[in-house]
Amino acid sequence: MTKEFIADEMRKLQLHIVDQLEQLDGRGSFNEDQWFRKEGGGGYTMTFKDGNIIEKGGVAFSAVHGPVSEVMKKQLKLDGSEFFATGVSIVLHPSNPWVPIIHMNVRYFELDSGDFWFGGGIDLTPHYIREDQAALFHKGLKDICDRYHASFYEKYKIWADDYFYLPHREETRGVGGIFFDHQNDLNLLSKEDWFSFTQELGRAFPVLYGEQVKLNKDHAYDANNIEWRNHRRGRYVEFNLVHDRGTKFGLLSGGRTESILMSLPPMAEWTYQYEIQENSLESKTQSLLKKDINWL
Repeated sequence: MTKEFIADEMRKLQLHIVDQLEQLDGRGSFNEDQWFRKEGGGGYTMTFKDGNIIEKGGVAFSAVHGPVSEVMKKQLKLDGSEFFATGVSIVLHPSNPWVPIIHMNVRYFELDSGDFWFGGGIDLTPHYIREDQAALFHKGLKDICDRYHASFYEKYKIWADDYFYLPHREETRGVGGIFFDHQNDLNLLSKEDWFSFTQELGRAFPVLYGEQVKLNKDHAYDANNIEWRNHRRGRYVEFNLVHDRGTKFGLLSGGRTESILMSLPPMAEWTYQYEIQENSLESKTQSLLKKDINWL
């Protein structure tokens, strides 16, 4: 299984997800922007805005290569002189506050030293957490994980709880999901099965999100709900700019800034000492932004 084959399949995955999301939204289409990296490689960033459901969204594919810089060696602890990386990343920000934000990333990394690994993750960030809908999302992820290894869901769910966490706020970004990185243990899966796992997760993305959209897209909302949505978007921005490893890697590896920062919402708010009313839906959501909740 060559890196060129993996990159081709990642590109096909991007196009599949774009097609499915256009059908789900029902209005408008993604705009494609091809770009090139001077050190080697490039990609396609596909963006969407002002749809029926998606206010702003992006589905990005990249396949980049080049020398491992001193900054990358120091920050990412890489042992090699040349790298290759390919993957697909997605973030969708809906307009309706009852429809959740969602993120997914699947990726492959290879060094000229012979080292390789797969990584990825998918997490759900509801503006308003509904426990039954969080359970539905997690069940879908567990079903995928269980097809590859019995330990994956529990291990990757804990990893996601720890990863998608804002320590300066002492709260999770949302209801979590799964996260994995530097996965290459051939005693667990063959390289082909590691790849298949990432692909199946990617193809499940529009299905899992479609379930959430259909449950919430017709829910009425008012100005107070929009204010809370923008407050929660602010937390999303904080995580992506301060803690997200993918953002850091993209910037350190000379990635394309526009594509890296497409994950940010079109509008967010930071209200000084934001007050949440007791016994409100907002306070219930705030109380559920914790690690180690068993959603199943």
